[in-house]
Amino acid sequence: MNRRSLITAGTAALAGAAATSATASSSSDAPAAPAALSIAGLGLPVIEGGRLRNYVFVALRLQLGRGKTVEQMRPKEAFFRDALVKAAHRTPFTVAGDWTRLNEQALSAAVVSAANAIAGRGSITGVEIVSQSPRRRTGMPTTR
Repeated sequence: MNRRSLITAGTAALAGAAATSATASSSSDAPAAPAALSIAGLGLPVIEGGRLRNYVFVALRLQLGRGKTVEQMRPKEAFFRDALVKAAHRTPFTVAGDWTRLNEQALSAAVVSAANAIAGRGSITGVEIVSQSPRRRTGMPTTR
């Protein structure tokens, strides 16, 4: 057997295996995951007592509403970031006594509210806070 026929046989076997796995995955009745837009590296302030105490960098995953695609929403990501930073400076998402994390419920509510104004009502159905990383982990208030 020469090399060409060996390579051709191997390529045909791989193509057949790929075709059967593609049909197997498309025939399953599992519901498709909702479309999501990821926003990473957004620095939000922690303000307590009228003073800037820390910054917390958050990564968000926005679940898109019915009829919205990632391609439609990606150009609006800068507007989401801007609205969220402005909201965080107006009414900080601080957790009392902790300068290393933000209030997730208030943060989610602000994102959904901003999304209704930016992209239309129902464009964002949910917000998942993937991670929170504080800039400074020292100098926190002491609990006595």
